[in-house]
Amino acid sequence: MDMVKKREKIARKTFDTAYLREIKHIEEEVRKKVQDIKEEKDIWELHDYLSEKRHEIDRKYDYRYSQLFQVFVQLMKDGYLKEEDLEGLSESKIQEIKNFINFVISNRKI
Repeated sequence: MDMVKKREKIARKTFDTAYLREIKHIEEEVRKKVQDIKEEKDIWELHDYLSEKRHEIDRKYDYRYSQLFQVFVQLMKDGYLKEEDLEGLSESKIQEIKNFINFVISNRKI
């Protein structure tokens, strides 16, 4: 397998790992919310929560190659990707992602 195909496969696996982590987090939140349903309005609040999360997921998880850098940065900021998940991507790409996250974090404090 050539290096480009290998990195594309790693990028896809990284993307899918983050997606599954976030879906698992949403699932845990939904289970808590279901247990807390006491009245009718709680059902509609759960519906609203799920609708909001669906829109967030649809916006965030854009697998177009041109968007992957921004997606990976956002997923790392959100905690759904860890640095070790990026293993196998080029060192320069990993460093770019880390540098951008550090830039965003340092500018947020200003």
